[in-house]
Amino acid sequence: MRDNCLMTKTYPVNASILVVEDDIVLNRLLVKELGKAGYEVDGAQSWQEASGRIAAFAPDLVLLDAKLPDADGFGPLSELASSRPVVMLTAYGNVNQAVEAMRLGAADYLVKPVNLDELEIVIRDALERSQWRAQKAIRQTDPAGAMIGGSPAMRQLRHLIAEVAGSDVTVLIQGESGSGKELVAQAIHAASPRRAESCIAVDCCTLQESLFESELFGHERGAFTGADRRKAGLIEAAAHGTLFLDEIGETSAAIQAKLLRVLETGRFRRVGANADLRADVRILAATNRDLRQRAGAGQFRDDLYYRLSAFVIDVPPLRARRADIAPLATHFMARRRQSMGLEPATFSAAAIDRLMAYDWPGNVRELRNVIERALILLGQGREVDAMHLGPLQIGAPIFPPAPQAETAAPGAQTLHDGLMLRGEPTLEGIEREYLASLLKKYGGNRRRVAEVMGVSERTAYRMMDRHRYR
Repeated sequence: MRDNCLMTKTYPVNASILVVEDDIVLNRLLVKELGKAGYEVDGAQSWQEASGRIAAFAPDLVLLDAKLPDADGFGPLSELASSRPVVMLTAYGNVNQAVEAMRLGAADYLVKPVNLDELEIVIRDALERSQWRAQKAIRQTDPAGAMIGGSPAMRQLRHLIAEVAGSDVTVLIQGESGSGKELVAQAIHAASPRRAESCIAVDCCTLQESLFESELFGHERGAFTGADRRKAGLIEAAAHGTLFLDEIGETSAAIQAKLLRVLETGRFRRVGANADLRADVRILAATNRDLRQRAGAGQFRDDLYYRLSAFVIDVPPLRARRADIAPLATHFMARRRQSMGLEPATFSAAAIDRLMAYDWPGNVRELRNVIERALILLGQGREVDAMHLGPLQIGAPIFPPAPQAETAAPGAQTLHDGLMLRGEPTLEGIEREYLASLLKKYGGNRRRVAEVMGVSERTAYRMMDRHRYR
């Protein structure tokens, strides 16, 4: 369904253009006129300036002057054209130049002075022809359709994923908790040559220090008390695939030293073994901490940091891509309503305004949880209003006492799945009760509860721990 929506997208809606032209008058004119036509436009007057704009702005199309004060436009053309359409501009109508531009991948070639009507047609055609490439890249880097959003920050993130996925380089994914770092790792793996093999995630926060080395590297029989047989570690389990080390900053100095050896030599040793094994695995790591700062303070190995940060991807917080809030909320709502067997619902204008006004310190994870809770309150209704969203601020009222009775008491409110609350419900109280009802319904099966709630098994486990349902 999502791919069908992409196929019907028509430009210039949401398309972005970078005008690289050293003539300041022409540059400003093109930026102004293309902006009037509905495009998101930025300008640069040199290749050095354009390089920075491309990294920050992530344009869908580039208008590139063939002669720039610091570079020949034909130099960067083939690299630019590999990821987006490029329309060349030149002051000279030279057939050889036109042929060379098309050979290097230019979508089209125009001679100045530019006719604006002709330019708009050329841009529209170039963007429409490039849609198949954009859709292919999205399917490769986001097979589950989970990377929602068309903001410049998300376009840049997808671009970086596509750039690094084809190599075997180690990637350090940085970002706040709940921003989607694991999703980025999954997208890199899904677009990589290793995609047919496993992608194994390791939560470095949850594994006990005494067991971490054995879990990661495996052990031989008799390596320690209780090691009654040989066990392969997660590095072996991820052979020919990808190993994702989540919250790498929480690992001990001893584990860091062993990970460094894996990255430097491509080899590792099981606990209690005498021989090395080859580690044919790509390593992706994530952190919500500033590892450079921690390395400088002696809290993280600087040599490991430099190995991990061969390629760094910064995942933007949700407050830095507010244009994605409404599409994300709609996506979470549609997915949850479908799992509940209900028709899609909508958001009122007041609800959208409230979602947009909040800074989301918990990022996408917090938004998803707020939408999940709002839909519990909505029940069979068809429109989520501001009142369903509850208090959107840190330190809002949390848990009321959980009701003990199975039958409704006076003043109780009956919600989805037989859930009953006394008095005025709060969102955290609803979560507690909903979780309790699902645990009872599915006999404590954590995986099934997670599937019904539309969250990961790890998130469900943490919720049970928070509500003391373990």
